[in-house]
Amino acid sequence: MSFNIALSGLAAAQKDLDTTANNIANVNTTGFKESRAEFADVYAGSIFSSNRTKVGDGVSTSMVAQQFSQGALKFTNNSLDLAITGDGFFAMTPGLADRDMSYTRAGAFKLSKENFIVDNNGNYLQGYPVDPSTGSVSSISLSTTKPIQIPSTAGAPRSTSNVYLTMNLNSKDVAPAGGFPAFDPLDKTTYNSTAGTSTTVYDSLGEPHILSFYFRRTDPATDNDWEVYAVFDDKTAAGQPFGPVVLDFDANGVPTLPLTASLPDLVIPQATLNTPTYLQNGAQFTGPLTVNFTDQAATRFPTQYASKFEVGSLSQDGTTVGRLTSIDIDAAGKVMASYSNGDQTYLSQIAMVKFANPQGLTQTGNTAWKTSLRSGEPLAGEANSGTLGAINSSALENSNVNLTNELVDLISAQRNFQANSRALEVNSTLQQTVLQIR
Repeated sequence: MSFNIALSGLAAAQKDLDTTANNIANVNTTGFKESRAEFADVYAGSIFSSNRTKVGDGVSTSMVAQQFSQGALKFTNNSLDLAITGDGFFAMTPGLADRDMSYTRAGAFKLSKENFIVDNNGNYLQGYPVDPSTGSVSSISLSTTKPIQIPSTAGAPRSTSNVYLTMNLNSKDVAPAGGFPAFDPLDKTTYNSTAGTSTTVYDSLGEPHILSFYFRRTDPATDNDWEVYAVFDDKTAAGQPFGPVVLDFDANGVPTLPLTASLPDLVIPQATLNTPTYLQNGAQFTGPLTVNFTDQAATRFPTQYASKFEVGSLSQDGTTVGRLTSIDIDAAGKVMASYSNGDQTYLSQIAMVKFANPQGLTQTGNTAWKTSLRSGEPLAGEANSGTLGAINSSALENSNVNLTNELVDLISAQRNFQANSRALEVNSTLQQTVLQIR
């Protein structure tokens, strides 16, 4: 019996040594979680034995339990390197259509040849579908996740629908006696030449066009009214200036109320623009082109003060063709693509998963785990919400192995192995002594 007890001690000490050696070997493995050998005594009794004199039957390995404590972060220059601070795992699948998911905290991701985000083993990072404009998640469920793909094509153009313009019109500028003659953009005597600006708008193919604005004070000047004309691509030969609309200001130089009456929109009809007079490239405008005399937030408006003409804000909502310039991932895991034309599009939100008992997960190698009966079902959620941790882009989570502690544990396991070896040797000596009795 004593031989078996000593042998069980040797086996336990060997398991402890193996566990410690494995921890030390993976001290630089990204996302690795250290293990701890846990032991229990072996005790076998029966109703006919005396518990007061019963000796234990040795030791057994109860479990090699992984410790899911946080590892230190190492910051990198790769935006696809991801680290989780807090609880949670990334969800991965081995194929585009597979649902056999594995889970990892090793975030050393890269792009496949099809521009999918994958790990070193070609497993696909899963993400929730999102609204491209707002990034809001439509479903938080592992059944709706799909591999995250970075677009390789150029950003699609978008035709301009709205122009937003605010400015200050110089109250010192007046109309000639009797008023201006008929407006002609080629004749500076038909408008206030000190007031004017232009912006670039885009058709459906992303080709730029110049939309110019001309202002002239009405007669009499005490009315504080200004006429606004627009000219598209200097098509003066077509005799098609658009407008006028009249902007009306009060004695304080601000638009009279109500604003909808004093600041009417200048609307350029879609049917007019989509003619060979203005477009010869097969493109079109998808709707009327509306000039709004306010900023996009509707908080700033034109003024008429005694100072030089000055543009306050000028923007439009169309874009030309753009190329992908960067990929950004925030703490919630939202993946956003930025293009050279100024467009920003949300592509996906990285799926995060947690478990009731992470130590019950089944190790599969390559710093990955799978669900088991002991771990419980995967609970999907959004990063940086609830008990799920945040995602750090351009960072990797190092192994949580403490090398100093492991070296001390190694010495302890070695001493334990030597002690059990000594117990085995003593048992052998005792048996030899009995055999030599005559």
